[in-house]
Amino acid sequence: MTHPEIPPDNNRAERSLRLTVTKRKVGGGSRSMAGFAQTARWLSVIQTCRAQGRSVITFLKQALMAAAAPEKVSMPSLVPG
Repeated sequence: MTHPEIPPDNNRAERSLRLTVTKRKVGGGSRSMAGFAQTARWLSVIQTCRAQGRSVITFLKQALMAAAAPEKVSMPSLVPG
Protein backbone atom coordinates (compact mmCIF):
# COMPACT_ATOMS: atom_id res chain seq x y z
CA MET A 1 0.00 0.00 0.00
CA THR A 2 2.89 2.37 0.57
CA HIS A 3 4.31 1.77 -2.95
CA PRO A 4 1.62 2.47 -5.58
CA GLU A 5 3.95 1.43 -8.42
CA ILE A 6 3.85 -2.16 -7.17
CA PRO A 7 0.63 -4.01 -8.05
CA PRO A 8 -1.33 -5.34 -5.06
CA ASP A 9 -1.31 -8.91 -6.37
CA ASN A 10 1.60 -11.18 -7.20
CA ASN A 11 0.00 -12.81 -10.25
CA ARG A 12 3.14 -12.30 -12.38
CA ALA A 13 5.25 -14.06 -9.76
CA GLU A 14 2.75 -16.91 -9.56
CA ARG A 15 2.78 -17.32 -13.35
CA SER A 16 6.59 -17.31 -13.35
CA LEU A 17 6.68 -20.11 -10.79
CA ARG A 18 4.12 -22.24 -12.64
CA LEU A 19 6.73 -23.84 -14.96
CA THR A 20 8.93 -24.74 -12.00
CA VAL A 21 6.08 -26.27 -10.00
CA THR A 22 4.79 -28.24 -13.00
CA LYS A 23 8.28 -29.58 -13.76
CA ARG A 24 8.76 -30.60 -10.14
CA LYS A 25 5.41 -32.44 -10.05
CA VAL A 26 5.92 -34.25 -13.36
CA GLY A 27 9.62 -35.00 -12.89
CA GLY A 28 9.49 -35.92 -9.23
CA GLY A 29 11.87 -33.17 -8.15
CA SER A 30 15.66 -33.22 -8.06
CA ARG A 31 17.70 -35.94 -6.44
CA SER A 32 20.52 -33.63 -5.35
CA MET A 33 21.15 -30.00 -4.49
CA ALA A 34 23.37 -29.70 -7.58
CA GLY A 35 20.51 -30.99 -9.76
CA PHE A 36 18.10 -28.60 -8.08
CA ALA A 37 20.44 -25.64 -8.66
CA GLN A 38 20.98 -26.54 -12.31
CA THR A 39 17.24 -26.91 -12.92
CA ALA A 40 16.57 -23.59 -11.18
CA ARG A 41 19.12 -21.83 -13.41
CA TRP A 42 17.64 -23.26 -16.62
CA LEU A 43 14.09 -22.41 -15.60
CA SER A 44 15.20 -18.90 -14.63
CA VAL A 45 16.73 -18.38 -18.10
CA ILE A 46 13.57 -19.69 -19.78
CA GLN A 47 11.21 -17.55 -17.72
CA THR A 48 13.37 -14.42 -18.08
CA CYS A 49 13.52 -14.80 -21.87
CA ARG A 50 9.75 -15.27 -21.98
CA ALA A 51 9.15 -12.22 -19.79
CA GLN A 52 11.38 -10.13 -22.08
CA GLY A 53 9.73 -11.48 -25.24
CA ARG A 54 12.98 -13.08 -26.37
CA SER A 55 13.51 -16.46 -27.99
CA VAL A 56 15.03 -18.96 -25.57
CA ILE A 57 16.59 -20.88 -28.45
CA THR A 58 18.21 -17.74 -29.88
CA PHE A 59 19.56 -16.76 -26.45
CA LEU A 60 21.02 -20.24 -25.87
CA LYS A 61 22.53 -20.28 -29.36
CA GLN A 62 24.21 -16.91 -28.71
CA ALA A 63 25.47 -18.11 -25.31
CA LEU A 64 26.96 -21.30 -26.79
CA MET A 65 28.63 -19.36 -29.61
CA ALA A 66 30.11 -16.92 -27.06
CA ALA A 67 31.35 -19.79 -24.87
CA ALA A 68 32.99 -21.46 -27.88
CA ALA A 69 34.65 -18.29 -29.20
CA PRO A 70 34.80 -15.63 -26.45
CA GLU A 71 37.30 -13.56 -28.43
CA LYS A 72 34.82 -13.22 -31.33
CA VAL A 73 31.37 -13.13 -29.69
CA SER A 74 30.32 -11.42 -26.47
CA MET A 75 28.20 -13.32 -23.97
CA PRO A 76 24.53 -12.31 -24.15
CA SER A 77 22.93 -10.85 -21.05
CA LEU A 78 19.51 -11.33 -19.50
CA VAL A 79 19.77 -8.01 -17.69
CA PRO A 80 17.65 -5.46 -19.54
CA GLY A 81 19.34 -2.32 -20.61
